[in-house]
Amino acid sequence: MLKADDRFLAIETSCDDTCAAVLRGDGTILSNVVSSQGIHAEYEGVVPELASREHLALFLPVLRQALREADSELSDLRAIAVTRGPGLIGCLLVGLAAAKGLAYGLGVPLVGVNHIEGHLRAIEGVTRIEPPFVALVASGGHTEILFVESWGRYELLGATRDDAAGEAFDKVAKLLGLGFPGGPVVDRLAAQGDATAFAFPRAWMGLESGGLDVSFSGLKTAVKHAVERHGMPTEDEARNRFVGDVCASFQAAAVEVLVAKLEVAMKQTGADRVLLSGGVACNSALRAGTAALANRVGGTAYWPTPRLCSDNAAMIGLAALPRLILGERDSLDLAAVANLDDLPFGETRV
Repeated sequence: MLKADDRFLAIETSCDDTCAAVLRGDGTILSNVVSSQGIHAEYEGVVPELASREHLALFLPVLRQALREADSELSDLRAIAVTRGPGLIGCLLVGLAAAKGLAYGLGVPLVGVNHIEGHLRAIEGVTRIEPPFVALVASGGHTEILFVESWGRYELLGATRDDAAGEAFDKVAKLLGLGFPGGPVVDRLAAQGDATAFAFPRAWMGLESGGLDVSFSGLKTAVKHAVERHGMPTEDEARNRFVGDVCASFQAAAVEVLVAKLEVAMKQTGADRVLLSGGVACNSALRAGTAALANRVGGTAYWPTPRLCSDNAAMIGLAALPRLILGERDSLDLAAVANLDDLPFGETRV
């Protein structure tokens, strides 16, 4: 059983960020190191094989930095937590193999964590939020709307049918030549544009009957057609205005649907609190829309700090902590699981 002053290591390698963090048994984050793989900018998207190889090269330097920043040695660690899925299978295997080796060599417990639960628990690095509440986990690889009945009991209410929200932002940025990752750039340029300049579609996906799934492929295609139809202006001022208007109109369409889905989810569950997490939770329009929604229903909106929104190891440690405190552990034959549908999630399966 982990004690309040014990230290443990958390590892996250589900996609293209190599992450390690040292936490205490009382939930204090002593270090939280994230090494983003710049190699993918050349391809304007994550290349799974390259991501796996980069994790192999980056893991030991990241581990050393996490220990150094936490003023800790390997011998100080009393447990190892690691993401077991969902994610890119090759990337997951790198982190899981490292975690198993460390756990075996140190003779300490190993705990595998669901990446989505990590995003939910990330808020505990900022504040305590007691269930029940509705949550949106939105990133480059995930878009799920969940009802958190209690910690460890989750119900999947809706998910994307195609592109994840962050993936749609990145693809729109690619269409506009804004580089990768594109979400932060689209958000920044949208503030300079006219959100009514383009009438991009909203994929309501049965909202009127309570449907909570989302879709972004049609919206992405509409942006593509608009760019092709109008053409990219060659004069700087006109180009900047055009790009800003496209970003603002696209972002308004994506955020309007997400906020509307969250409102229906809150009505269906009776929850008056809502949590945003994942990289897209850093989007200023999504935060503003969610805060306005919470205000309308007399509730509260929450989101972690930007560093805890995107993939990081501290959130994995926070998700593993309740199990470690209870003395639970996973065996060293724990398997990596790429798909959420195949992965146990708390006390339920989503």
